[in-house]
Amino acid sequence: MFFKQGRQDALMHKQVVLVRQDLKMSKGKTAAQVAHASLESYKKASQENRELWEADGSKKVVLKVKSLAELLEVRRSARAAKLPNALIRDAGKTEVEPGTVTALAIGPADEHDIDSVAGHLHML
Repeated sequence: MFFKQGRQDALMHKQVVLVRQDLKMSKGKTAAQVAHASLESYKKASQENRELWEADGSKKVVLKVKSLAELLEVRRSARAAKLPNALIRDAGKTEVEPGTVTALAIGPADEHDIDSVAGHLHML
């Protein structure tokens, strides 16, 4: 264990958001989808994980996936690991068809647990 800002923590916490690259969304659309995913997954996390994440600086990492299939595979792993996650389906009012899965957020949760399911992905 280590000490951080006067409290004892065993783990660092973070959140990752996966974005589909095959959709070729604009930067603005991508930013909106990342924000939706981050907030929805945060709501699903335990109070303890939310508090630890906030105390750790609310680390967020945006990652890219090549396809829906790759995104769903990571989601299966996250669900099997019992990590909070949120799959985002767009309303389809601007750039993509209604119901299109655009992003997936995982966490906030222990950084090592998240890395075990998404650590192989690259940053956007």
